[in-house]
Amino acid sequence: MTADPTTAPHFPPGFLWGTATAAYQIEGAVREDGRTPSIWDTFSHTPGKVDGGDTGDIAVDHYHRRSQDVALMKELGLGAYRFSVAWPRVQPTGRGPAVQRGLDFYRRLVDELLDAGITPMATLYHWDLPQELEAAGGWPERETAHRFAEFAQLVGEALGDRVNLWATLNEPWCSAFLGYGSGVHAPGRTDPVAALRAAHHLNLAHGLGTQALRGVLPSRAEIAVSLNAAVVRPLTDSDADADARRRIDALATRVFSDPMLHGKYPADLLADTASVTDWSFVHAADLEVIRQPLDALGINYYTPSVVSAAAGGQAVREDGHNASEHSPWIGVDDVNFHRAPGDPTAMGWPVDPTGLYDLLMRFSREAPGLPLLVTENGAAYEDAPDADGVVHDPERIAYLHAHLDATRQAITDGADVRGYFLWSFMDNFEWAYGYAKRFGIVRVDYDTQTRTPKSSAHWYSRVARTNRLPEPETEATAAGPAGDTATGAVTEAAEAV
Repeated sequence: MTADPTTAPHFPPGFLWGTATAAYQIEGAVREDGRTPSIWDTFSHTPGKVDGGDTGDIAVDHYHRRSQDVALMKELGLGAYRFSVAWPRVQPTGRGPAVQRGLDFYRRLVDELLDAGITPMATLYHWDLPQELEAAGGWPERETAHRFAEFAQLVGEALGDRVNLWATLNEPWCSAFLGYGSGVHAPGRTDPVAALRAAHHLNLAHGLGTQALRGVLPSRAEIAVSLNAAVVRPLTDSDADADARRRIDALATRVFSDPMLHGKYPADLLADTASVTDWSFVHAADLEVIRQPLDALGINYYTPSVVSAAAGGQAVREDGHNASEHSPWIGVDDVNFHRAPGDPTAMGWPVDPTGLYDLLMRFSREAPGLPLLVTENGAAYEDAPDADGVVHDPERIAYLHAHLDATRQAITDGADVRGYFLWSFMDNFEWAYGYAKRFGIVRVDYDTQTRTPKSSAHWYSRVARTNRLPEPETEATAAGPAGDTATGAVTEAAEAV
């Protein structure tokens, strides 16, 4: 990550152009080579938890199609790939020695990425806690953070000679508050105290995991964390709506960023949740452990939130996090969520690239000198192949153009952004939405597992190859397969899969 934002008219030299995935969403092979169930295996097999009764048992079969998928990334000219390591594939019980067959899969993946000239970024936790650890209490228990540090050391020892870019956790807010608060994510618990305990122990896991990685990785390695920090905007300029924004910001963002970056929990968060818990599960030395020096901060962004103070009665919660009678907003149930302006994606999330700009500038100011990475950004649309088998997705291209332009503007305005990882490389198991939502720039036929690059894949390929964002009027020609210099090889690779 050596970009210099002052020397290029479009994106800095050395800017990382990547895509991202998560193990449970793509790998399948859930019972092979020693892997045991994660909380998402259990959750997805529980009736009524996932749309259509879908599971990740097969997903997009990346475990068996790894080489073809890497070949497709290479043909598209992608410079980086962010993947996650399945904890129960490496350490099936969440304790003890690693299963080498599980690690071998990731060793081979990394070797193939490097041979293809693609920078690997390994995320250690993307929500697949071993079920045995959940049975022992899960993230609300302090012991889970120590088990994560052991897992981090095992993976660091195995891959540290080849992987230089790491993330400890992905979106710990979802793990804590959707998993233990509203129950719409695995493990599906609805306990407000457990959600806050989980948030703290995820913070602690980040700190302990970072320490464990530092102990086994070479000095050149860079460690980050990926936060889905929220862009929260008040509905009006009233004091009451401003306070609603403050309260949600504390629970959505500062509950993680303040301990990780500043070694403290926000005083207003502690006050807002005092009726739920006294936070006595925070031990004296924890905050020093959590505040570990980072080499980069990962930002995941999709859409902003608009809030107001509830006028009385039941609060309206259009927060984009699936329906549940239990709120993930612990201690702030009297805040209304409103649909933000902008055309919605297939997820119902309004498109607003200014939110990404605001986040990048916020953390540029809050943590000066800390490089930033956009570790997730993308959109789901209901795209399908036409009669000729071509998948045109102009809405996704427009979404990506707008958000990349916002990223470029943030760089121009002083944010040290070193890379962008598009979500997602290919269609996959979209958590509680099953296979109903498609985020990929590569379409997957779930019956045949055939991969077909969409128009957005060809468009993004050109951006990655040139390090330049094309003008909007040129996108139609840049995006379509016809005339694209990479098309023949890309089509060949897709057919091979």
